[in-house]
Amino acid sequence: MKILLPAHMLETLRDPVSQIAPGCTLVPVHPAEVPSADLSDAEVLFLPWGFDHSSLEPLLARLPRLRWVHTISAGADHILLPALAAPNVVLTNARGVFSVPIAETVLAYMLAVVKRLPEFLRQQQAHRWHKLELRELDGLTVGIVGLGDIGREVARRCRALGMRVLGLRRDAGPDTDADEVLPPARLHDLLARADFVVIALPLTPQTRGLIDQAALAAMKPDAWLINISRGAVIEEAALIAALREGRIGGACLDVFAEEPLPAENPLWDLPNVIITPHNSWSSPRLEARQVSLFLENLRRYVAGEPLLNVVDPEAGY
Repeated sequence: MKILLPAHMLETLRDPVSQIAPGCTLVPVHPAEVPSADLSDAEVLFLPWGFDHSSLEPLLARLPRLRWVHTISAGADHILLPALAAPNVVLTNARGVFSVPIAETVLAYMLAVVKRLPEFLRQQQAHRWHKLELRELDGLTVGIVGLGDIGREVARRCRALGMRVLGLRRDAGPDTDADEVLPPARLHDLLARADFVVIALPLTPQTRGLIDQAALAAMKPDAWLINISRGAVIEEAALIAALREGRIGGACLDVFAEEPLPAENPLWDLPNVIITPHNSWSSPRLEARQVSLFLENLRRYVAGEPLLNVVDPEAGY
């Protein structure tokens, strides 16, 4: 059996993979080039960072016996191709690997807002001593749009700080991590009640542009929007207008429709915006989590057991 592994993880995975699948052949894979080796008998593909439709398509064309694809990312929107929707191919993702660092980043955003850290930093740079009125997170309401692994991790941390948690997901049944769970049809209800709105949705045809002018108009005038999912979930032009006109309090943005964010984009210079460069997932513990998840799924694959984190190509997550 041939297994394609991320080039940067090859040495880390070599021994444990060989123990789970003795006699397998390991082939390094990188988005910048298609391997020169014969791939006609490759069954497993572990996709590293950097692949998109254009780089993945020629690789998939050389894998007639492909049975399982695992992506190093939690989102699958950037790699979903018809070949991955074939009934004989299983696609899995890294759901859960990024939940802790992203949830901690969301809390950092919230604390920076209520404690007005960006303003204090600007005052420090100007050598200005001026006290500001501050708030507490305790007692505020967070609305989490997308109560999946990341959303629930955010919810747990917010509740620990005394916040009320509203969640939104397709299954609106009760959840131990939220005070109330609403169905998608009540999005505007959630937006109207939240002091912070956290976008934690996958990007699908249904969620693209979900946070539009009408959704932004439903938010409180002092509420902050936090996006750690995909930039295209928000209509950027509508967000910029709302921020400029003070119709919402501000935004903390880690993801954008175009990345890197162009230098001329107005978001850079708005005083009520905090920007991070798609960096909320970063942690020195990520690779260990990635390796653990892949090896457990490889063990399951070899044993013929159901895999973890299976992606529904139709749903997009």
